[in-house]
Amino acid sequence: MFIGVPKEIKDDENRVGMTPGAVQALVSRGHRVLVQNGAGSGSGIADAEYQAAGATLAPDASSVWSAEMVVKVKEPVASEYGFLRPDLLLFTYLHLAANKPLTERLLSSGTTAVAYETVTGAQGQLPLLAPMSEVAGRMATQVGATCLEKHRGGRGVLLGGVPGVAPGQVTILGGGIVGLNAAKIALGMGALVTILDTRHERLQYLDDIFAGRLQTRASNQATIEEAVLHADLVIGAVLIAGRRAPWLVTRDMLPRMRPGSVIVDVAVDQGGCVETSRATTHHNPTYVVDNVVHYCVANMPGAVPRTSTFALVNQTLPYTLELADQGLQALRVSPSLQNGLNTHQGKLTYRAVAESLSLPYTDVASVL
Repeated sequence: MFIGVPKEIKDDENRVGMTPGAVQALVSRGHRVLVQNGAGSGSGIADAEYQAAGATLAPDASSVWSAEMVVKVKEPVASEYGFLRPDLLLFTYLHLAANKPLTERLLSSGTTAVAYETVTGAQGQLPLLAPMSEVAGRMATQVGATCLEKHRGGRGVLLGGVPGVAPGQVTILGGGIVGLNAAKIALGMGALVTILDTRHERLQYLDDIFAGRLQTRASNQATIEEAVLHADLVIGAVLIAGRRAPWLVTRDMLPRMRPGSVIVDVAVDQGGCVETSRATTHHNPTYVVDNVVHYCVANMPGAVPRTSTFALVNQTLPYTLELADQGLQALRVSPSLQNGLNTHQGKLTYRAVAESLSLPYTDVASVL
């Protein structure tokens, strides 16, 4: 198969969809890989490394997008919509539930789009979302602690406190991979941590692995409000696969939050779990509403691209190889990849996206 790896052009995105090791694995199986000049520079990967692995370099994006399959990191932006076409297989993060314009363009172009975030493992887990959730969760506490500094608009709280002074309070909404990793860093800093989730078995797990060092709460309207209003740092770590995130922190809560407190909404790429969230960039990451600092960068792992690129490609490569070796047949025989299929031949094939955007849904089996 002819596979293209373009340079990411989303604001402040420095990751790349393939490492030299992944290129070598594909080339060794007879595939042709075309990498755009400078695609790996943001992750510290030189063009020469791709060439040594067997890739051909392309001077422009149009050459790369002419490939049978394009492997990216982030969803196509508006300037890339013209590259979408019926015979293209696109493999990347899409997050369509919060992006109706892209969804409609994928449908009108007939592109076959497989989303990293909805590919499932054997036990129903999300293996291609997990590595970036780990990165984003750890970063969430790190950037939240920085935003709490007074000169950045925060309330001037050191998360770990000092002897004789209480540490900061961190509230984490969601006990999945993002929440677990955010808790690790917050506890390591010495903060007081409360984590909320709707799943009792998950709360039991978190209580066990952290040996009671954090407080677990069953998530409902009352407990969310109580925990949010007493927090110095709130981390939104909610995920409902393929769907728009629900608003757990509502607009009316903000005036009652601690002045200078910080919200880091990791769920912003799925629409955000805070009513006042809107996507920001690494160059302009925060804004203030009712004296509450909001950090809502939609591609947080892009700030640590070398770590993120290698962590991501470690997980995507087996699926990339399946798609390259078998083409559309891989979608017919692999339940994991079928769950990843979001659009095909003008049909929207992921129910949660269709329901989130009020668009017609078509069952995967009927289009494959």
